[in-house]
Amino acid sequence: MTTVIFEVIILIFSAVIHEVSHGFVADKLGDPTARLSGRLTLNPLKHLDPFGSVILPLLLALIPGGIIFGWAKPVPYNPYNLKDPEKGAAKIAAAGPLSNFALALVFGILFRITAPYNAGILASFNAFAGIIVAINVLLGVFNLVPIPPLDGAKVLTAALPDSAWKVKRFLAENNPYGWFILIAFIFFGFSVITPIISFIFRIFTGIPLY
Repeated sequence: MTTVIFEVIILIFSAVIHEVSHGFVADKLGDPTARLSGRLTLNPLKHLDPFGSVILPLLLALIPGGIIFGWAKPVPYNPYNLKDPEKGAAKIAAAGPLSNFALALVFGILFRITAPYNAGILASFNAFAGIIVAINVLLGVFNLVPIPPLDGAKVLTAALPDSAWKVKRFLAENNPYGWFILIAFIFFGFSVITPIISFIFRIFTGIPLY
C-alpha cells in the first residue's frame, strides 16, 4: 500500500511539473495567462484534477500489473499573445514532456550511482528512484503521441509544411474526434509505445523495466 501511495504522489507531482513547464515557457514567450491564473506554482492544489490526478491513478494502482497513469488540469494559454502562434504552441507543448524526461534523467543517474550499494536505506531509495524514472518516462512518451489534445499533436503540427494542411487540421486541438481516438489508443494501442518507454527507461537506469 505504501508503494501505491508513493506512486500516486509521484504521478501528481510529475504531472504538476509538466503543467508548470508549459506555463513557464508560455510566459517566457509573451503569454502571461498561466502566471496571472496563479498556475506557475508547484502547489499541487492549484493543479489537481479530482478524477485524473487522484481517482484514476488510485484505481489503476490497485489493478495487479496495471500502469499508473493520470493527469493534472491543463495550464491555460492564449496563442494570440504569441509572436508565432504555431511554433510557440509547439515550444509550449514540448516543454511538458521534456520536463518529465529531465526528471527521469536526474533520478536515473542517481539510480545508477547508488545501484551498486543496493542494501538498507539505499535499496528503498533505488526502488523509489526507479518508480520516479518509470512514471516520468511514461508521461513524457505518452504526451508526445501525436493525437489531439496531447502535446505531440502540437509539436507535429509545427514540424509539418503548410502543404500538409489537411493533417494539420486533423491535429488541431479542437478536433472533435481527438478524445475518442485518444481513449481508443489508451485501451487498444498503448502497447505501441511500451517498447519505447522500456528502451528509454533502460538507457536512464541501466536495467530493464520489466
